Amino acid sequence: MSQVEKQLADTKAQIESEIPDDISVTDVKYEGPELVIYTRHPKEFAQDGDLVRQLASKLRKRITVRPHPDVLSEPREAREKIEEIIPDDAGVADLDFHEDTGEVVIEAEKPGMVIGRRGSTLREITQEVGWTPEVVRTPPIESSTVSNVRNFLKQEREERRDILERVGRTIHREEMADEQWVRITTLGCCREVGRASFILNTAETRILIDCGDKPGAEGEVPYLQVPEALGAGAQNVDAVVLTHAHLDHSALIPLLFKYGYDGPIYCTEPTRDLMGLLTLDYLDVASKEGRTPPYDSAQVREAIKHTIPLEYGDVTDIAPDVKLTFHNAGHILGSAVSHFHIGDGLYNVAFSGDIHYDDTRLFNGAVNDFPRVETLVMESTYGGRNDYQTDQEDSERKLVEVINETYEDDGKVLIPAFAVGRSQEIMMVLEEAMRTDKIPEMPVHLDGMIWEATAIHTTYPEYLRDDLRDRIFHEDENPFLADQFNHIDGGEDERQEVADGGPCIILSTSGMMTGGPIMSWLRHLGSEEHSTLTFVGYQAQGTLGRRIQNGWDEIPVQDPRDRSRESTISLRMGIEVVDGFSGHADRQGLENFVKTMNPRPEKVLCVHGDERSVQDFSSALYHDYNMRTFAPKNLETFRFK
Repeated sequence: MSQVEKQLADTKAQIESEIPDDISVTDVKYEGPELVIYTRHPKEFAQDGDLVRQLASKLRKRITVRPHPDVLSEPREAREKIEEIIPDDAGVADLDFHEDTGEVVIEAEKPGMVIGRRGSTLREITQEVGWTPEVVRTPPIESSTVSNVRNFLKQEREERRDILERVGRTIHREEMADEQWVRITTLGCCREVGRASFILNTAETRILIDCGDKPGAEGEVPYLQVPEALGAGAQNVDAVVLTHAHLDHSALIPLLFKYGYDGPIYCTEPTRDLMGLLTLDYLDVASKEGRTPPYDSAQVREAIKHTIPLEYGDVTDIAPDVKLTFHNAGHILGSAVSHFHIGDGLYNVAFSGDIHYDDTRLFNGAVNDFPRVETLVMESTYGGRNDYQTDQEDSERKLVEVINETYEDDGKVLIPAFAVGRSQEIMMVLEEAMRTDKIPEMPVHLDGMIWEATAIHTTYPEYLRDDLRDRIFHEDENPFLADQFNHIDGGEDERQEVADGGPCIILSTSGMMTGGPIMSWLRHLGSEEHSTLTFVGYQAQGTLGRRIQNGWDEIPVQDPRDRSRESTISLRMGIEVVDGFSGHADRQGLENFVKTMNPRPEKVLCVHGDERSVQDFSSALYHDYNMRTFAPKNLETFRFK
């Protein structure tokens, strides 16, 4: 009997000793980080609402209870009873029964009404029909991404269970190493913005955190080939952790599967969906621009199949000696500060990912309260001495002024925006400004992936600010459904029609003007003196957006109908930069995150910023707070224990 089999047998015996005699346990399995208990008495488990909670606390595991197939009621009969139990106002759209696991997936407009107070309705469903309910939300705005991901995971359910069982056995394997140490190796985003990637090594485990590209720098990828990363073979990486879906953190995650990686990816559920959306678009843009993509859509599907979603605050075993907890980072939908608890109290490391410290219209500010943290790996995008952004009210006031002035000149406002995060933030500002008559009502055209990304935001309102979440729950108040928002389907004829029309606002990807539909809008509007190009997000070194900010006015553009033909346009639009809408904390926000962090870390590695920014920020933390700080270069390794 293997060590894992013996461990499961011992766990089964312990569970049987803890539960009432009239409840049987037929099997116990690991599926990823979860312990799955199969029973012929699911109704009895459901009747005692505290039983599973007490077992989870005693065993220190996340527990799921599933019925043995023998005790399941017929799906047709179960469907009728479930529909009787769930209130009509819940808006149930679909019931999907999976006899292999005894689960019924319930899709509803209002999942909270399906769950009930402290899970009371879910327990009632199990008590009545034996099936284990799982609840998902019907998106208020139809999302092809969410639909495709859900359907794909449904099709791959059997293989996914095999993956989860294999991952579970890896997580719960016996520790073999005699030594105890912790190392972090920097594979990218040090003294630069982009290609975020790190290896967290212990004597037992190797974890890759993020794997992104570098905006505006084709071919500059993380140093995956080194022995600490994939140089010793992709199979030697135990887990991948993705802090959020922006391409400078996620673009090359699917590439790992091309190299032979076959392990789990841990991220939040919205990050999984957004990763799928953005990486598929990454392939599409590369193809349209005549570049050879580094992987294909099959690897994107593999990445989605291997993803294990975690919620904020859930402490989860991801290796024999590592527990992971995600916390809200306030940056984009599903973004997470990733906290690693290593060994039995040996060491604690937090990776900030990208953060926004203060509340925004979309999100609560980043969480910086942890049980323990010895080392913090901290983003420094706006860590420079003078990187102070205007506050949100001033930023919104300036944007309103730019729009009003352009409107009076009969022009159009063109805003390059990241599809995920900044676009939705700007949409919120525009919706309120028109509703309160701060700007005239006019069309707001959304081009690129912005509408699809917005649909994903409405699928996961629990990741948004409380007041916004409440508005989304009421369809007549959902700000993203305001009449002025118009989805551009991507056709050149439609863009030409908008360009020939009256005053309007256009939000278009890509946010740093490195490709995508924004280039078509430049061709249509670039020579219009009465129109305004308005930057609301960070423009990295080497991107066209940064060059325009620095004074470039001769812009190369491709003919959309013949991409081999390139021409140059003279940029005559007004240029405005409206700070304060970035998803990143400014210098003050970064300092406040570290200053108020509980507990304050002993060491800080300042990363994800240009050389000046990381050195300024590192120096400030050292001098002002007497902390050991570093501004590492790529390919440095830090040993902490």
